[in-house]
Amino acid sequence: MATTNSALVVKTRAKTGTTAAIAVRKAGSVPGTLYGHGKAPLSIEVDARAFDELLHRGGKNQLLEIALDDGAKDTALIRDVQRDPISRRVIHADLQRVSATEEISASLPMVFVGTPDGVRNFGGVMDVIVRTLDVIGPANALPESIEVVVDQLGIHEHLSAGEVTLPEGIALDMDPGTVLVSVEPSRTESEAEVAPVVAEGVEVPTVAESESGSETETA
Repeated sequence: MATTNSALVVKTRAKTGTTAAIAVRKAGSVPGTLYGHGKAPLSIEVDARAFDELLHRGGKNQLLEIALDDGAKDTALIRDVQRDPISRRVIHADLQRVSATEEISASLPMVFVGTPDGVRNFGGVMDVIVRTLDVIGPANALPESIEVVVDQLGIHEHLSAGEVTLPEGIALDMDPGTVLVSVEPSRTESEAEVAPVVAEGVEVPTVAESESGSETETA
């Protein structure tokens, strides 16, 4: 189940724009936006170190208690995190106000449980096609991840989104026919399957024999 994190201190920003955002980052904070519940978007900043620790604890699917510097309190979810492509440091974050029981959509990571039968007993390879599952449910009931059992999959078999067992109160919010994972033969076995078959009793000339025969005919 989703857990409510300890309060995250959120400061309001009077100045916006690129220059102001750069100054916020230099000061050790992350600029961001708080929106939702019919209120005007609010420019905010949060301590960079505290925010990183929050993300490492499962962050994006946690229901947060936020404390604004004016004394107001609210609950919110992290909706978007932008990172520097080189340093991977967080450079911007969007938070969405939600109530604890409000139904929201979320993209949850999947944890694959077990080893497919096709891999375990037939040397196949498991191909993960989609790594997150789109669901909808109460904010305070969203799990941090979805467990997906795959040990029953054989060669040339797959598991689709509609076949995943979801926690009570959580519903699928994507095409149930979306293929999540499949099991296929290894490349070596695939190549063996399409290798040419030589009929019994038919002699296949080697390159050397072909060249030798060609030279004899020319002579």
